[in-house]
Amino acid sequence: MTEIAAERDRLPKPTLVYPFEQPPEPGAALEVAPGVVWMRMPLPMMLNHINIWGIEEDDGWAVVDTGMRTDETLAAWRQLFTQATHGKSLSRIFVTHMHPDHVGMAGWLTKKFKCRLWMTRLEYLHCRVLTADTGREAPDDGIVFYHRAGWSDAAIENYRARFGNFGKRIHALPDSYRRIGDGEVLRIGRHDWRVIVGTGHSPEHACLHCPELKLLISGDQVLPRISSNVSVHPTEPDENPMADWLASLAKIKAQVPDDVLVLPSHNEVFRGLHARLDYLAATQLRTLARLRKSLAEPKRAIDVFAALFARAIGEGDAGLLNLATGESLACLNYLLQRGEVKRDIDADGVAWYQRTAH
Repeated sequence: MTEIAAERDRLPKPTLVYPFEQPPEPGAALEVAPGVVWMRMPLPMMLNHINIWGIEEDDGWAVVDTGMRTDETLAAWRQLFTQATHGKSLSRIFVTHMHPDHVGMAGWLTKKFKCRLWMTRLEYLHCRVLTADTGREAPDDGIVFYHRAGWSDAAIENYRARFGNFGKRIHALPDSYRRIGDGEVLRIGRHDWRVIVGTGHSPEHACLHCPELKLLISGDQVLPRISSNVSVHPTEPDENPMADWLASLAKIKAQVPDDVLVLPSHNEVFRGLHARLDYLAATQLRTLARLRKSLAEPKRAIDVFAALFARAIGEGDAGLLNLATGESLACLNYLLQRGEVKRDIDADGVAWYQRTAH
């Protein structure tokens, strides 16, 4: 996810309710419902935390998401073991999706507690593929992808140097796992939780809805203060994740009542799910309209940043440039596949996008 996604339009923001005055400190736990606790892990980036969730079971604690593999996260977990688990071990590990801040400590925890990893198939397999890139040279397809987007030689050289870092923030995953699927009902602790899969932000992101407790563990699919990153990647340059993302917002609204307490991966626990979903969808559609308007003249992917994002994007922050490029291409591919934009590749292999006549 990222804070670059534009929520700058003058749409009235919904009034969300945040029932807890303060989030828990790293290494501490805060009960949000009977048998369900909120924990936080530090992140070494601008977005400096991830929320993780514990669900008490007869034989231990089921944990949803794990934090990134860092020394600070390890210290926070060790503090939790001594202060917040009431002498119980971990019974199983659920991971909403394969990004390092969510799955980073899963391999270490499953090994330490001899428990099982529960995850959707595409997230597990995609994570295994990406971690296999550790130590590899940047592929030619990736270089072509970013050159086509308009990156400079210096930016591409930076990409070469940084390639393969994904696996460095993740403990090796266990060699087997328990697959969870969309619509499956799981007994976790004393209650049933239904898996709701969303796409766009990641391949097969799992949310968990408990009707009896009126809780939704939303992962990165619904965040209260920021928008999740929706990106196109070099491995599938023609995909349309923005269409998937918008469909997933509508799906969650249709399947989850508005009276739930939302437990997101970032920011605070909140109420107001449907209003937030409506706002995210409306803001994204306005962003796409602004992009469409900006394409009266041909532009590269890097030329549309100003139309999409509320902050300047430069080459000085390689990670931010990567996120912005991926999301720009997601928006452009959305319009391209709707026939609202055309794409031409010039003699240098750079893609130029322009609004179609109709």
